[in-house]
Amino acid sequence: MARKLAFINYKGGVGKTSLIVNIAACLAKKGKRVLLCDLDTQSNSSIWLLRIERWNRINMEKRGSSYSIFDPGEDRIKDIIVKDVVRDNQGNVQLPGLDLLPTTFNLIDIENEYKINPQNPHYLIFNEQIREVEKDYDFILYDCPPNVLNASQCGIFSADELYVPSNPDALSLIGFTLMIEKLLLFYRRSAGFRTQEMGNFARVSGVIFNSIKANVDIGVPKMRMQLRLNQFKKQRLVSNEAKIYNACVRDATIVRRAVTLGLPVCLVESRDVVDGVGQDYDDLAEEILAHNVNASAPSSDMASAS
Repeated sequence: MARKLAFINYKGGVGKTSLIVNIAACLAKKGKRVLLCDLDTQSNSSIWLLRIERWNRINMEKRGSSYSIFDPGEDRIKDIIVKDVVRDNQGNVQLPGLDLLPTTFNLIDIENEYKINPQNPHYLIFNEQIREVEKDYDFILYDCPPNVLNASQCGIFSADELYVPSNPDALSLIGFTLMIEKLLLFYRRSAGFRTQEMGNFARVSGVIFNSIKANVDIGVPKMRMQLRLNQFKKQRLVSNEAKIYNACVRDATIVRRAVTLGLPVCLVESRDVVDGVGQDYDDLAEEILAHNVNASAPSSDMASAS
């Protein structure tokens, strides 16, 4: 069964997309079968991995993206996954094992235009279709926008583990705290749709410091985040095994170059000057592989927590 990881923080601009794309790529490079589900209406993961030409075709057709399963509702996830998404200009596979559920800008319509059936909400539809493909993967990663609105709810409801990308600043800590509050509200509202075979609600499994500038001391921000994490553990709002990851990701120009090339960093550093950030992502992937914990909470625990 696939491990299903959602990456989310209530603060935007923490480098979530670069983190999830490169962790997914490192896992695939290690021989894991990985599906990256882009649920962020900005479509950054999709544009990066598909490159603008392929992404534009999907965007123009208004079909073949994550919103298509809701409106017009004729597509299913299993039919629109882009297999081995990382390819060169001739269409040759560059990184076997990394698949993408793409999104386009029309996903924003799920927040206002889409008429949600209260008996069969959007996150239930998404979860049902993800379960059709999860046996094909070792990892399913959800790239969620910085909120707990409808698009994010699809990934959060389906996830087993939550990961919080963070910068070494006060705003990331505030975003983490607000995210926990909003998660509780969503879990209470959706508890009635949770069945035993779905498993339990996901709790935070890890905090990852990302995009760290040179000469920045993260000691104090890390200590403050650890204090907040300990507080949430006592309240049973995060996993008992939740931790701040030892591996941190430095800010590096090669990440921006990788975006331009439409490649993950692990495929760029081999042909470019190595500045070490590729090793950061690889270390994170190894730590995630080793940190295979039961991060989920019984539905009743999360739905009733205060």
